[in-house]
Amino acid sequence: MNTTALRWSARSLMVATSILSIGCSDETPVGLAGGGAHGALSVSEPTVAMSVSSAGKSANQPQGPELAACPKLAPPAGSKLAFHVYAEGVQIYRWTGTSWGFIAPSATLSSDAGGHGIVGTHYAGPTWESNSGGTVKGTVIERCTPDANAIAWLLLGAVAEGPGVFHRVTHIQRVNTVGGNAPAAPGSFVGEEARVPYTTEYYFYRSHP
Repeated sequence: MNTTALRWSARSLMVATSILSIGCSDETPVGLAGGGAHGALSVSEPTVAMSVSSAGKSANQPQGPELAACPKLAPPAGSKLAFHVYAEGVQIYRWTGTSWGFIAPSATLSSDAGGHGIVGTHYAGPTWESNSGGTVKGTVIERCTPDANAIAWLLLGAVAEGPGVFHRVTHIQRVNTVGGNAPAAPGSFVGEEARVPYTTEYYFYRSHP
């Protein structure tokens, strides 16, 4: 009697399992109705999008330069990084008869170290001008020379004019300089001009968002 009951229980379990399997396979197309494979993707897209968004926010968080060698070049507390460019050009000097006097920079500003994506120019003032027409002029506040073979790193106070990326910029850093020093040899005549190649990075800050 117990053996018969056990067989009926096993058979009932098998039937129930079959019914459950049929029910599950019938439910799957309902969840994707009208969507097919696209419907399957739409279910997972929100999770993927959130993951990419979170990772992107962390990866794209603006970061200032490494200043371990020149901590005095840090902008004032509360400053927000607004813009970062790479510069390639020349530092212009003129021989006075006794020394090389600095005249002005002349450089192109780009969005990456390879010189791609020209975003503006840098010239006398010192002045930075964006392609949108906005400008910012700087006055040196602090200097630091981590490499004697290159021009100094700087922290400058800034006054911006016009629209664009430089709007409301209050401070500028010149860091990671290469080259640009005045010639070591004296000039041949008074008024001789030397154009010395240099590269650097400029960071622009606003004192509030």
